[in-house]
Amino acid sequence: MRIPKSSAGEMPFLDHLEELRWRIIYSLGALVIGIGIGFFATLKLDLILWLQKPVLPYLRGQTLVYTHPGDTFSVLLQMALVVGIAVALPVIGYNVCAFLSPALYKHERRVVIPVLFAATLLFAGGVAMSYFLVLPMTLKFLFGLEATSLTPMITVSEYFGFVTSMCLAFGGVFEVPIVIVMLSAFGIVSPQTLGKFRKYAIVISYGVSAIIT
Repeated sequence: MRIPKSSAGEMPFLDHLEELRWRIIYSLGALVIGIGIGFFATLKLDLILWLQKPVLPYLRGQTLVYTHPGDTFSVLLQMALVVGIAVALPVIGYNVCAFLSPALYKHERRVVIPVLFAATLLFAGGVAMSYFLVLPMTLKFLFGLEATSLTPMITVSEYFGFVTSMCLAFGGVFEVPIVIVMLSAFGIVSPQTLGKFRKYAIVISYGVSAIIT
């Protein structure tokens, strides 16, 4: 079905609801397709073997273990979810912007495509930083605290849950500049306001980082 739209942004209330419904459906469809692509990539490229490499040096010659028959499938779904979000992010962003664009000024619409492109790159950059930089440092620190009399027995579900949560958290945090740019473009905040509250933002960021850590 064709999405109801108006270049002038003037439509009956029910048409706006209908457009919103189809935008949500298309976004969810993109997410489902992205998860399917992620599931296929995880199986064909053996991403599980690749992603467990950072922890293998700390297992004393052992490998990750699982304690439930469904753990392997759960890990596959977690990996597929991360890939699916990355794949569907441009489509979701486009539908959000397309729904809001009739209410935007011309100069505000110009930032939509660059913002979508930058949001995808920043999410991928956050995930890459989490996996290649932060994860090895975190594992080194955590395993450095263990006693030599203890034997690590890390389950595959706990490890990949830890990695997935960290990657999604960093990917989300890397989207903060996009949020600030959009708020500035829409006139909600100004550079003067951002500069005025910079010191408070730094303190809050340190506090939130400490809590998350």
